[in-house]
Amino acid sequence: MKNRILVLDDEKEIAEVIALYLKNDGYEVEVAYTGQEALRKIEKDPPDLALLDVMLPDVDGFHILQKIRERYKFPVVMLTAKTEYTDKIAGLTLGADDYIAKPFNPLELVARVKAQLRRYTKYNENNKQQENIIDFAGLLMNRDTHECSYNEKELVLTPIEFDILWLLCENRGKVISSEQLFEQIWKEKYFKNSNNTVMVHIRHLREKMGDGRRKSDFIKTVWGVGYKVEK
Repeated sequence: MKNRILVLDDEKEIAEVIALYLKNDGYEVEVAYTGQEALRKIEKDPPDLALLDVMLPDVDGFHILQKIRERYKFPVVMLTAKTEYTDKIAGLTLGADDYIAKPFNPLELVARVKAQLRRYTKYNENNKQQENIIDFAGLLMNRDTHECSYNEKELVLTPIEFDILWLLCENRGKVISSEQLFEQIWKEKYFKNSNNTVMVHIRHLREKMGDGRRKSDFIKTVWGVGYKVEK
């Protein structure tokens, strides 16, 4: 999919030149000429990157930047005729990713846009990878490969066992009731005998995580409440 860029500039000629260069490089471009118009477009469909002019007829670009950072993490590049360091510092402090002073070379602007999108994409991929890995207290789980090891010993877990352990670790420090476990893992309504199903799977997990002589106490039982994994 093409990356979508929002260009906010009240000078129509400048906005059109920027849009032309970005489109020629394969980007989808939306143009806004006022801050409020830009906010409406962002609310309707957030872009992959925004280019914001600082000097606008209704509000300044710093205000738009603040509004964006209240909800979104996509890259923002500020465009301004001002070159004072105080303005640059203000923009960067509010969450701008880059700052380009007018007049600028359109080819340089496109290069900066590419750099920001490349950095943002890589950052998101790294975050996504980290979200699919649990690594603490000797336990290593990878949700992408469905691999699991405990104290460097490989654990061969069923899909249900893996999901139970993942849910408990994801909520470590919190007590998860048998009802919560059953309904989130089995995706069925919990009944009284459902607790036996949960208990059997917890027992199997403890046996697999044990050292062969005794069961592991990695998963704690909170009597009358449920199960938890310590932080």
